[in-house]
Amino acid sequence: MEPRSDAKELDIYRDSPLRYCGYANEVGESFRPIVPKLFVHLSYAVAVMYVLAECGDKSRKIYKKPEILGGGMKPAAKMAGDVFLWQMLASVAIPGFIINRITYGCGKLIKMSKLKGIPRKWGATIVGLSSIPLIIRPIDHGVDILMDKTYRKYVV
Repeated sequence: MEPRSDAKELDIYRDSPLRYCGYANEVGESFRPIVPKLFVHLSYAVAVMYVLAECGDKSRKIYKKPEILGGGMKPAAKMAGDVFLWQMLASVAIPGFIINRITYGCGKLIKMSKLKGIPRKWGATIVGLSSIPLIIRPIDHGVDILMDKTYRKYVV
């Protein structure tokens, strides 16, 4: 559910470097093997703040512009729900879990292999970071399908 307008305006949450804040928790999960848990938790805080900011921005635009989905409170609330659910699933929960499992599994394999030095310390983190670009599109696509068959089908 994307706001429509004749003039394409810049969406800072999708079309600027700010978008990478949505991936902060994946980076945090990649670094989990080598940093204190506090840093991982803070990375989730950054990602959730990004989600809430985008949610507020999208719903505010709907609320203020009657030409977009009729404007007002009800369409704005529907947009807020759509953006919040989509982003929490596609940018925070699912990729965070997947990167967590990748780095955990890689760390176990590295320990079993008896590697030493830099590969032992950084191996799981490098694999986790390298995995982020590979998982984004499939997760986004899967969440689109899920949202279309659930929330968007019954609420929007």
